[in-house]
Amino acid sequence: MQSAATVLGVLRERGRRGLPCEELYRQMFNPQLYLLAYGRIYANKGAMTPGATPETVDGMSMAKIGRIITAMRHERYRFRPVRRVHIPKKNGKTRPLGMPTWSDKLVGEVVRLLLEAYYEPAFSDRSHGFRPGRGCHTALREVANTWTGTTWFVEGDIADCFGSFDHQVMLSILAEKVRDNRFLRLLRNMLRAGYLEDWRWGATLSGVPQGGIASPVLSSIYLHKLDVFVETVLIPEYTRGRLRVRNPEYRKRNTRSRRPAARATARRCGRSTGGCTVFPARIRVIRVTGGCVTAATPMTPCSDSPGRKPKLRRSSRSWRRSCVRTSSWNCRRARH
Repeated sequence: MQSAATVLGVLRERGRRGLPCEELYRQMFNPQLYLLAYGRIYANKGAMTPGATPETVDGMSMAKIGRIITAMRHERYRFRPVRRVHIPKKNGKTRPLGMPTWSDKLVGEVVRLLLEAYYEPAFSDRSHGFRPGRGCHTALREVANTWTGTTWFVEGDIADCFGSFDHQVMLSILAEKVRDNRFLRLLRNMLRAGYLEDWRWGATLSGVPQGGIASPVLSSIYLHKLDVFVETVLIPEYTRGRLRVRNPEYRKRNTRSRRPAARATARRCGRSTGGCTVFPARIRVIRVTGGCVTAATPMTPCSDSPGRKPKLRRSSRSWRRSCVRTSSWNCRRARH
């Protein structure tokens, strides 16, 4: 048997290249994957929480892994119903939480390792939920560093996300890449194992159990279709042109807000250059060196002398000539 790192590395490479995944069920016979899965989940607080049976991580051995692999070889392994409890939410409602047995947790972790290694390279870079090395902080960092020109955001929430996934749609999405019917049957049995609530069995007709080991990666695979649809269909359809069209109302408001500050700046610069009064009403950059105007970016030329109404100069050529005359006059005055 190959090592767990080799198996997962081959799956990552096939997922990165978009190649189909075949004979995935054979990896369920590899004891190295079960040891890796045990090392990942044995320290969790839920490892000592029993499910529908009293079985916990206590008493784990290689013999138990051997019995699971033997049942897998003959396709006799059956997932037990999860024990369902309800935990309170912040809004006063409750969330159903499923607690699998220890053997189901171990098998679910092996399934999660295989699916995550294959599908992780294909997931969208804008997806941050239930992914290794990603989360709320990476999403906020991307918003802060990349979406610098965005003011409004639309927040949406899928009601009963884990409990509303269609099993047939889920299996059809998996069948697009996973060409192994035995592995798909194993996943179907896991999804339809049912639950025990007050020691009464209930069928799981849709969704994945909250608290299941493989539930997060299955939800990411399911919602990856939504990411692809938004990125390849919605965004190209509603994105027109290279730049966003500016709202005329914004331009009017910006003009009104800039004029008073620009005129005050022009008055201050005029006093600093020896009482020069010929300045534009909307100045962006003004550089004063040694009492001479060396650089100016005029927008709307005007005259702003005290007690006199500003006079608009519509000719840019005449405005440039006046700036040159003013600069020469200031330079001559500075020499004297």
